[in-house]
Amino acid sequence: MGDDSTKELGDERSQFDMRPVERRAPLDTDAATTEEAGLGRSTASSGFAVPRRPRPGHGWRQAWERFEASIRTAATTEWERGTAFLFVPVCLSAGALVYFNISWEPSFIPLLSSAVALSAAWFLARSKFILRLILLAALLVIAGVMAAKFEAWNASTKMLGADISTRIVGRVVTVEHQASGRIRLTIDLLSTSRPHLRYAPDRIRASARKIPAGIKPGSGVSGVVRLFPPSGPLRPSSYDFSFRSYFDGIGASGFFLTNPEEVSLESPASLPERLAAGIARLRDALADRVRAAVPGPNGEIGAALVAGVQSGIPDDINEALRITGLAHVLSISGLHMALVAGIVLVFVRLGFALFPGFASRHPTKKYAAVIALAALTFYLMISGAGVATERSYIMLAIMLVAVLFDRAAISMRNFALAALAVVVVTPHEIVGPSFQMSFAATAGLISGYAAWSEWRQRGPPRPPPPQGASFLRRGGNAALRHVFGLAATSLIAGTATALFAAWHFQRMSPLGLVANLATMPVISAVVMPFMVLGLVLMPFGLDGPAFAVMGEGIGLFTRISIALSKHSPFDAIGILPGSAVICLTIALVVLTLTTTRLRIVALPFLAVGIALVARRPTPELFISEDARLVVLKLSDGAITINRNRPNQFTMEDWSRAMMATAIVKPGRTVASAMPEIAPEVPFACTKTLCVAWNSEGVVVAHAASEDAAREACAVASLIVIDDATAGSPCGAGGPAIVTKRDLARYGAAAVTFRDTGDGFRPSITYSIGVPYRPWHAERAYSREARGLPPYQRRQRPDDGRKQPHRGSRPREQNMPQADTAQ
Repeated sequence: MGDDSTKELGDERSQFDMRPVERRAPLDTDAATTEEAGLGRSTASSGFAVPRRPRPGHGWRQAWERFEASIRTAATTEWERGTAFLFVPVCLSAGALVYFNISWEPSFIPLLSSAVALSAAWFLARSKFILRLILLAALLVIAGVMAAKFEAWNASTKMLGADISTRIVGRVVTVEHQASGRIRLTIDLLSTSRPHLRYAPDRIRASARKIPAGIKPGSGVSGVVRLFPPSGPLRPSSYDFSFRSYFDGIGASGFFLTNPEEVSLESPASLPERLAAGIARLRDALADRVRAAVPGPNGEIGAALVAGVQSGIPDDINEALRITGLAHVLSISGLHMALVAGIVLVFVRLGFALFPGFASRHPTKKYAAVIALAALTFYLMISGAGVATERSYIMLAIMLVAVLFDRAAISMRNFALAALAVVVVTPHEIVGPSFQMSFAATAGLISGYAAWSEWRQRGPPRPPPPQGASFLRRGGNAALRHVFGLAATSLIAGTATALFAAWHFQRMSPLGLVANLATMPVISAVVMPFMVLGLVLMPFGLDGPAFAVMGEGIGLFTRISIALSKHSPFDAIGILPGSAVICLTIALVVLTLTTTRLRIVALPFLAVGIALVARRPTPELFISEDARLVVLKLSDGAITINRNRPNQFTMEDWSRAMMATAIVKPGRTVASAMPEIAPEVPFACTKTLCVAWNSEGVVVAHAASEDAAREACAVASLIVIDDATAGSPCGAGGPAIVTKRDLARYGAAAVTFRDTGDGFRPSITYSIGVPYRPWHAERAYSREARGLPPYQRRQRPDDGRKQPHRGSRPREQNMPQADTAQ
């Protein structure tokens, strides 16, 4: 990059009317001032030691002194440019990540004491600038821990402890039409009966085959539901559904055993509830208008783009979009918000241009910015306000407000403000893929654009087009620049988000660049403009043609994605170690937030992260948290499972994590599950026992009961028993035993085996630790976690009373009574 002390760089301070960095020679030590260092003031040395003149000499010492001088100069430049502020949300995010990943629940008192101590140390260390920076970073990390702790305490979601059937009365919050034809309701519970739940959740999700036409957000609903506690991760370090449910306020999920009925509610809704119901009804109405104009799957994608409703999109289209790296199109984020703001700005200014007299006397650009901000706010409201949408809205709102005050609109500082707002208000979003991928892509794009602009400023000016150039030539050059811009944008965003896509989904998109180049012009030039036009024309009833054109664009988009997905190579990459993700994330943060040769700090983290990925261990066995499903990896890359009809979602996740090339099912039931001595035997099953043997000699058994497990004690390395009451049937020195109770308490498990010479010893990692965090505390109350057998309905005495006719609606007295503390 050259010496940062002798080159002129683009400076963010020019966007805030501050003096840019001047071209200057390295500072002399004698001329440096020694003013008091502080975070809020700028000094001649900015608190960093001024680069010293290298002493005469040769060899490594002189090279090190030159390197040290350049690093000190780069640090001074970064400080002058305000880069330190960009790391404020980074430190807060690090603190929140610490809170969500530690194995115990910290108390407020030690956190407050640490914050006070660090604040005092920061105040006293006035003359030590570097020490003050370190203390401030530590204080921000503690602040991030406290923000996450406060959010968890404030949520305090009541979670269901065990499966239960009960009659509910509640208020509908949202209505979602799913691709399967079922309808999912989010319901605020008002009462439960038969049995009455003493610790009932405040909000649940329940699906139904059909609902009365009058049930809408805000309506009362009643019916008999089967409820389940939120499930845990499918495997260690994977997406935690109970964590998400806890912070979404969802205490249970399930389905209606009877058709839900609309009822009138005695208690009136509060003002916030009425506002939320009104917004939800507006979103449903917009989605229905889109579906009416664009039927079929294209209409469901249109509803997702207009109102953020993705539940109706077919699974095959979702999978095609994930394979081709186009799933981000369905998530309303920076692309959609920027296109909406840009389209509104352009058309409003064109409208003002029709009145030259008015446009010449008034700041029409600022008027257009205000209208665009209002349009963005409306779009945020109807889109569901996901974390990516909120981030985009905050950034674009800052940009539009900057236009009102004649300030620069695009800068990394605006990005940091948006990140700061999300981290402070909703710290739990930090651990999710939406936050990580959205902010990584945005940081990469801003940093990449800044680097390209700097390169353009240092290089020779672009030659003007030759005189008399044809229209076709000018258009071709513009098209090439557009294609290059799309390719660069897709490449930068794809590279920045690849790490988090691999961490959360264990897959990459080999054809992502090609897919984005092929489809983004359709989205930008057809789908989004006609979507905005349809929304504008909707109050006049003229939205149908606009949405129809949008549907044609969506159809072309889906056909391209499906065609490319059929030719995509194998995209599963397996599990990444958490330590590797941390190192690579630090490297990404340093590369995107710094602008000088301080970027070399990222190199060791990048090297260590890549080395950890290359040496990552791969689990050989997964066990589901309900003890019903076991998967063993075979030598040829395939995996063998113990059930013919496993949960499809679980199998897809485990297959990607193990990079499985095929799935071997047990086939028909055999008389004996015990395998013969052979290099490798997939699962063979009887009615109560399944046994598999891999090429290394590891034998794994799955038993329905303790008695069935005894048959495998002599040969198995590990036995999974689908019985919460089971003990250790093999005695001391036998194989490792994992029971249903263990899995109910500690969640799904991943297992690796180590050859000890006289057998294989398993190393078992559970997905949930103890003591439980707030979002896992309900696990202790299930029957399985307490070592109890499944609930058995009490037999009613034969007293001659008439039993209900088969097929009649279940009566409340036939429902199981509460058997756990709810």
